[in-house]
Amino acid sequence: MIDPALLRANPAELAQRLLQTRGYVLDVSALQSLEAARKQLQTRTQELQNLRNTRSKAIGQAKVKGADVSTLMAEVAGFGEELKASELELERIRDAIEAIALEIPNLPHASVPPGSDESGNLEQHRWGLPREFDFAVKDHVELGARHGWLDGDAGAKLSGARFTVLRGDVARLHRALAQFMLDLHTQEHGYEETNVPLIVNESAMQGTGQLPKFEEDLFSTMVGESRRYLVPTAEVPLTNIVRDEILDEAGLPLRMVAQSPCFRAEAGSHGRDTRGMIRQHQFEKVEMVTIARPTESYDELVRMTRCAEVVLEKLGLPYRRMLLCAGDMGFSAAKTYDLEVWLPSQGTHREISSCSNCEDFQARRMQARWRNPATGKPEPVHTLNGSGVAVGRAMIAVMENYQNADGSITVPEVLRPYMGGADRIE
Repeated sequence: MIDPALLRANPAELAQRLLQTRGYVLDVSALQSLEAARKQLQTRTQELQNLRNTRSKAIGQAKVKGADVSTLMAEVAGFGEELKASELELERIRDAIEAIALEIPNLPHASVPPGSDESGNLEQHRWGLPREFDFAVKDHVELGARHGWLDGDAGAKLSGARFTVLRGDVARLHRALAQFMLDLHTQEHGYEETNVPLIVNESAMQGTGQLPKFEEDLFSTMVGESRRYLVPTAEVPLTNIVRDEILDEAGLPLRMVAQSPCFRAEAGSHGRDTRGMIRQHQFEKVEMVTIARPTESYDELVRMTRCAEVVLEKLGLPYRRMLLCAGDMGFSAAKTYDLEVWLPSQGTHREISSCSNCEDFQARRMQARWRNPATGKPEPVHTLNGSGVAVGRAMIAVMENYQNADGSITVPEVLRPYMGGADRIE
């Protein structure tokens, strides 16, 4: 959530910044009207509350003296209804202001380039050279069709479009990749392995910015009258662990990692990547989350991005790092690096990891704070999240980059201990 002080201080200037960087139109007149009403009502409510307290004290004193309190009682009853109505209206107006605030995206960091879509992203780094093949390259769907390793028809029969059944050694490869990533991030990168719920409440989704704006993009379930949501990423439960907490300075940075299925209803809504497993309603990721001191969060973003890069380098997969422009970043992000892995069948790089610093945007929504030793006061923490990396896309990249002319797949050396020593999927 944007700092409320920014909303109150100069909404017109904020609206201009949001339009220029995010393409977001803020209704300044509606906000100003609500804010003026809030101030007026808050003043009147406080006056009535003070009047009630004064008269109540006077009634108590009069009773002690045995005096007649009927006149004072009638006076309190007279403005009691006004106070109740004023408090209810003040609550309604505050809720309306908060509803506007919850729809406003985060402001980009000063180092984020301008731009309205992915064409404005800046390439910063490349690693590895794409392999030169001396045979016709197959995509992951063709490679997975052998022995039913990758079966979209079975997935569609069970659940509909954008679901896939994995079998045999390809299923084992998928599992091996996740285990390798978890071991790397916990043993070498210092993240604490965390197992989190896959179904969360509305407060958790609101805390990280999925609600209310992206309600239609989420899978949800109803049990009785209680609605809960399937997580679109483990970022949601991991980050919300610190919701409504005041963290000790000594415990920061807090680094967590989790492997989880992810569920996204929007996966097939744009008509892209209809073939294979590039864009699925259900997929798995190894997700990193860091809760950091504000002064250290951008160092943590560089560190987190590097942790994701190491995954791809150890797998021997060529990739490039992109700095996203303001218009291509996620709703909650202040700055984002994407890692894009090389896919031979498409002759291009495709996103496999996204690492973002959300600064205090999510923390304000969650009331996640730390006690700053310099001030002694609770202040919002900074939150970061990053894919370390998307398991299904890593599997696709391994299949395509390590394919052989006979359709077999060489197992990257770093994965062989997780594959029972096998060096090839035949």
